[in-house]
Amino acid sequence: MATSEELAQIDISKEEKDKLVQEVTRYVLFKTHQTSGCPIKREELTGIVTKNYRQRALPTLVINEARDRLAATFGYEMRELQRTRAPSTRAGRASQPQVNAEAKSYVLVSQLDPEVYSKCVEDKAAAPLSAFSFTAISLVHLAGGKISEEDLWHQLKRLGLKENDENHPALGNNKQALELLVQQRYLLKEKLAGPEGHVVMYELAERALDESSSGKLKDYIAKIVGTSTAAEETSS
Repeated sequence: MATSEELAQIDISKEEKDKLVQEVTRYVLFKTHQTSGCPIKREELTGIVTKNYRQRALPTLVINEARDRLAATFGYEMRELQRTRAPSTRAGRASQPQVNAEAKSYVLVSQLDPEVYSKCVEDKAAAPLSAFSFTAISLVHLAGGKISEEDLWHQLKRLGLKENDENHPALGNNKQALELLVQQRYLLKEKLAGPEGHVVMYELAERALDESSSGKLKDYIAKIVGTSTAAEETSS
């Protein structure tokens, strides 16, 4: 929370600052819901502040207070993401990932107890899409963190999910469901040049590599593998 001295230095009243914090908080909540959790660019939030104010330090102050309010009032962490890019070389190999500071953005991550979140917040209608997301990310993880588009759809097809199905009863357009994972920054999609032409590759992006997400993913996979192994031993 900014002190009266800090506000005086920036030359803005507490009422004006509070109104900006409310606008940024409201924008983050509605944009997250509207885009199914896609990251929100920092420049979008900065634009809300600079639309009528020119103080250089004001956007950072407002965004930080909006983060505090989202945590205290709604139980959300407004987590900062920085896109990791892996530019391709002519030979089709990706160079070492580089952080692009200009691509800074945010996502909301619930800090509520999982049972409370499931009971009070979670959208039950989105369960099929969540299951698809977990499955696709798990397949990429099991492939070593990177898989070709052809191999990924081959594995998904074994689960009854066809690449060109635009009318899936639960997902709608299957290709768009996979593309949403790229927009949400769970997967990174890249076209690489190889000896037999271009190959589209998917790899785990920053949200899937996040320690909390990665840990949950490994736990779920371990449970599934353990259950499968136990079932095989019982039947043999």
